[in-house]
Amino acid sequence: MRSRGFGFEWSGARNSSQRVFFMTFSANKQRKIMGQFATGVTVVTTGGEAGVHGLTANAVASLSLNPPLVLVAVDKRAATLEFLKKNRCFAVNILRVDQEKISRRFATPGPKDFSDLNVATAVTSAPILTDCLAFVDCRVVEILPGGDHEIFVGEIVAGEDQGGEPLLYHGGGYRRLSE
Repeated sequence: MRSRGFGFEWSGARNSSQRVFFMTFSANKQRKIMGQFATGVTVVTTGGEAGVHGLTANAVASLSLNPPLVLVAVDKRAATLEFLKKNRCFAVNILRVDQEKISRRFATPGPKDFSDLNVATAVTSAPILTDCLAFVDCRVVEILPGGDHEIFVGEIVAGEDQGGEPLLYHGGGYRRLSE
């Protein structure tokens, strides 16, 4: 089968005598392509015995309604990873359009300063940004491998939709909804 203008060929035949060639896919190309997928912006926080930490994340998804599960993919190099593993809980704080500075703060490496933020807790010890658009508070039920990330599956134990306009990320930059 020949592709239409994409610059590659592959054999779609199921005959085992035919060879299928796969080329290595560039991380930069993947980043550019997936950057076209607009996402909401979240700050994932954790708290407990290991301490309080957080990171900006857009690799977040609703996984199941019954039971209520979400997933968060965390880079293996992120400092927050060990906090999540030890604390076994997290909150996904969905940011409002006016919270870009908070997103940028939690996107940088190093210790996280929560001192000037309005935070609370719900069921777990994970900090909830009380001014965010919405949040879910989760207990970690499983940690799965995902290449250079680890995937945390969390059971939602509390949450709230507080309303407002979401902060978005698309094409390498922050965006807002337009009607």
